[in-house]
Amino acid sequence: MLAKNFTLLFYLKKRSNYVSGELPVYMRITVNGTRSEMSMGRDCEPEKWNNISCRRTGTKSDTKEFNAYLATVQSKVYQVYRSLLETGAELNAENVRNMLTGVSGRPKMILEIFKDHNHKLNQLIGKGFAKSTLTKYKTCYDHTSEFIQCKYGKSDLDIQKLNYEFISEFDFWLKSQKSCGHNTVMKYLTNFKKIVMICVKNGWLNQDPFANYKMSRQVVNRSALTEAELGRIAGKDFENERLNQVRDIFLFSCFTGLAYIDVYNLSRQQIIEGINGELWIVVNRQKTNSESRVPLLPTALQILERYADHPQCVIVGRLLPVLSNQKLNAYLKEIADVCRIDKRLTFHLARHTFATTVTLTNGVPIESVSKMLGHSSIKTTQIYAKIVDRKISEDISILKIKFG
Repeated sequence: MLAKNFTLLFYLKKRSNYVSGELPVYMRITVNGTRSEMSMGRDCEPEKWNNISCRRTGTKSDTKEFNAYLATVQSKVYQVYRSLLETGAELNAENVRNMLTGVSGRPKMILEIFKDHNHKLNQLIGKGFAKSTLTKYKTCYDHTSEFIQCKYGKSDLDIQKLNYEFISEFDFWLKSQKSCGHNTVMKYLTNFKKIVMICVKNGWLNQDPFANYKMSRQVVNRSALTEAELGRIAGKDFENERLNQVRDIFLFSCFTGLAYIDVYNLSRQQIIEGINGELWIVVNRQKTNSESRVPLLPTALQILERYADHPQCVIVGRLLPVLSNQKLNAYLKEIADVCRIDKRLTFHLARHTFATTVTLTNGVPIESVSKMLGHSSIKTTQIYAKIVDRKISEDISILKIKFG
């Protein structure tokens, strides 16, 4: 149903020097107080024009054809208006006219642009982008689509609706309806901002809706295994061979700092002889494509030697028989129970443990830890690497001796 603030009128337009004869027929579109006019390319004598029906009077075939043309134009205008109304596009008379004449085509839509971005990203998997990156954008797309449907009752939305209110409402919706934590919401909005900036850089949007929106992340106190907990896991001989295997791969990550996907893909070609004549792991992290260089500590080297002839490793050409991340985490939960570790044991916890318990706690400079973790900024390393109390105590003891 059309809104009351939409009107359409056909009328004869008089020229200033008009004396007699035919006048051009014009159409006036009024939407929310805005007007736009355009010629119909038809002329009519004033005495044959009905100002009430806005049609030509008469029964001849040429009159019927004339009025049928105006009725067709009117129908098209209604269709265009309904389309703008349903998609949430900017409603004004100029937009209706532009869509009718094809001057600017249909409005740019948020989800269409988002979908095109994801389609192009999919073609770049393995060419500078990881599959996990696409997964994140797909999830963000799904949330955006659901938000637009819930908030605006539409399947898509004109990019002209993107403003500070949209962003802040999206933030609130993710927290209240999707129960997302603050930092998770910031990740989604960071992904969505890339889509918005596509609109801004192409000149489709005059200003950045994020301009006055504060993007901030809360500092998270990341957990890591203590030296005692790490020792309990390493010293436990599980009756289940699969648990022993999962334990070994988890420990390998604890002593190398490699993320799950990098351990999963680890191959013989990524083990090289380092500057000190010992073996190093050199990989480009799949998540960021940044280089990670890690000397192999004895524990990690022993684990590699243990699985050198494992059938799964031989068949796929990888160094460790790594299960899916989901299965690994399920077994790690069981390992935590058996070893009486009151922490949520996940594979990613191994990376935190490497940063804190294995390296920083034992005096390895944060610059070296950052390089081994493959971080481009030490600031990122500081988020992972919570320096534990023992290291702080040792540093203060040295300081006391110096000042004593």
